[in-house]
Amino acid sequence: MSTPAQTGDSLIVVSNRLPVTLERKHQTLERRPSSGGLVSALSPVLEKSGGIWIGWPGLPLRAGEELSSPEDPYRMIPLDLSTSEINRYYHGFSNATLWPLFHCFPERSKLERRDWEVYDQVNQRFAAVTAEHSGSDELILVQDYQLLRMPLHLRKNRPDARIAFFNHIPFPPYDVYRLLPWSRELLLGMTACDVIGFHIPGYAENFLSCAERVLGARVDRDTGVVEYGDRTVQVGAHPIGIDFERFAEAARSAPASEEARERIVLGVDRLDYTKGIPERIRAFERLLELHPEHREKVVLLQVAVPSRIQVQEYGALKAEIDELVGRVNGNFATSRWSPIRYLYRSVPQARLAALYRDADVGLVTPLRDGMNLVAKEFVAAQVDDPGVLVLSRLAGAAETMFEALQVNPYSTDSVAEALHRALTMEREEREERMQALRRREREKNVDHWLATFLQSARDAHAELTPVSGQEFERWLARFLDGYRLALFLDYDGTLTPLRDHPSEATLPGAMQRALESCSARADTDVSIVSGRALDDIREAVPVPGVVFAGNHGLEISGGDIPDFRHPDLRHYREGLDTLAGELQEIAPAGAWVEEKGASLTLHFRQAPPNSHAGLVEQARPLIQQAGFQARDASYAVEARPPIGWDKGHAVLHVLRARYGPIWSSSVRPIYVGDDDTDEDAFRVLSGLGWTFRVGTAERPSLARRQLPRIDSVQAMLEWLGRRR
Repeated sequence: MSTPAQTGDSLIVVSNRLPVTLERKHQTLERRPSSGGLVSALSPVLEKSGGIWIGWPGLPLRAGEELSSPEDPYRMIPLDLSTSEINRYYHGFSNATLWPLFHCFPERSKLERRDWEVYDQVNQRFAAVTAEHSGSDELILVQDYQLLRMPLHLRKNRPDARIAFFNHIPFPPYDVYRLLPWSRELLLGMTACDVIGFHIPGYAENFLSCAERVLGARVDRDTGVVEYGDRTVQVGAHPIGIDFERFAEAARSAPASEEARERIVLGVDRLDYTKGIPERIRAFERLLELHPEHREKVVLLQVAVPSRIQVQEYGALKAEIDELVGRVNGNFATSRWSPIRYLYRSVPQARLAALYRDADVGLVTPLRDGMNLVAKEFVAAQVDDPGVLVLSRLAGAAETMFEALQVNPYSTDSVAEALHRALTMEREEREERMQALRRREREKNVDHWLATFLQSARDAHAELTPVSGQEFERWLARFLDGYRLALFLDYDGTLTPLRDHPSEATLPGAMQRALESCSARADTDVSIVSGRALDDIREAVPVPGVVFAGNHGLEISGGDIPDFRHPDLRHYREGLDTLAGELQEIAPAGAWVEEKGASLTLHFRQAPPNSHAGLVEQARPLIQQAGFQARDASYAVEARPPIGWDKGHAVLHVLRARYGPIWSSSVRPIYVGDDDTDEDAFRVLSGLGWTFRVGTAERPSLARRQLPRIDSVQAMLEWLGRRR
């Protein structure tokens, strides 16, 4: 596998923390490299290829303090966070909301709106700094769950950026993920990437399922491709490894541990409820009950590294562990032996390597874990008489570490029996299992992980085939079976491509024929719901039998229902004429006002892009002062009478006028549209029909499905016209 240095790629790494740990001593800022697999994997690559690492430095920098020097092989760009931001973005949404939910502990997840808002704001800041320091050629590698929204904000500023995202914790199944009130927003952030990586196929599959069911994206599970709007994202599993040789060499050179004279069952964890420490202690207690021959011969040495000590429930967890350790030792200890030794502190690397090497059993039993590198570190350190790895099957590492004794960490008896088996296993079997584990971990080390993930980011992505009739058959056949179809369609951007001027948006012949095939069916009724004036949209779609709803449904005519014009429109005619003149006065070159009788639209697609935001800021107050509602549209701002009427109301009016008040007993509606004005109809038909949004969608849509282009709409109409 080639590295960025070999391919000429420049890399920008964006993560919550920078790869250094800072400390102030006597007013001097000292830095040292942080520990961890991510730093050890990415730092050498940046050192060889050059690049940038963007992240939070961990403490506020003072005026004049610099992290990087000209001698450094790569630059570090700090992003300072306030105490409030740290509390809400990091301790709040990242670790009190996402961490428990993604680990399938929804009852522990705190759902605070303000935490979400600050999380999104901090992600915007990360994106802004990244956009400022990136060009057109870099690969931007975004790391982990603290930055799930960052790719979307970056994509808005840098549409052509190459963005790869890696999620280092589990991704939950749909039934858990959908509990999150901001589930759509987070998926929008992730689908703004080019490549998304997970540790194991199960997490990737969970993400694909959520993208399909929450966003309505198209998904190809065989190739791992997600198509959402006009973007495709490559999704894959890339199991992370460790710096195998470093841990092996540390084990070879470490002096004998103080505990080497006893048989050791070793647990090493950060203090966290996902690690299953209380369950592990109960399993060891059960071992002593079921197999008393291990008493006074075996000890459980549990290392718990302090973590998030300011969070109340972590304090409660520590108290629970303290109580369990005291109970077990109180019940089983003798004058010369205590069954559990509990170290609540960090352990120096040299001593940890010795503990790994000298332990008879590595007991790694998290209740849920993205990967778990402790299991791999234990294996790398088995350079002498090998021990046995007892591993939770709920850890990501269990996907590849087949030779470990895999257990359900919630089953106290089965973990106890696995411990007994490990402690009594013959050396020949221990060696065979450990040799296989070591061979795989040496080959699939952290360098291999990074190389394969970066290769996937460089490779051309698979593209989904155009939406076919078979897909519409799968989605809609059962929904329509035995019912009449009420088909509602927007026009611009749905039946015809968006043009600089509406007069240029003509209905393609193939689309017209597909529409005619639907309208000609005895079981199908077609309605066009558009922001255009009624006469304009009627002329644009010369298809017999169609109901036309112009001005977002303020005017409705056609088919077999009475003509409708909202009765309050007459009060706003004079005001629209005055407003049209005021808007035309502020319109720059390329912008123009479309008067539609019941409403008007200020179009600015052809105006200079740098004038768009300012024009909207000027237009909105004028519209509101004239007594109208200002609504955003595609490269336009609309002025509508404030009479509480929109496309959703128009759809319900047509359904009731055509089929009566109990229409839902015999009619199934389908609505297809491409912009924010169609969201009103999506909202009304939620749970009542199928809704489709066409094209790009940078904001969450209420539509049930996304379609990439208008050719997908044509494929739908062709299938609807010829269906059984």
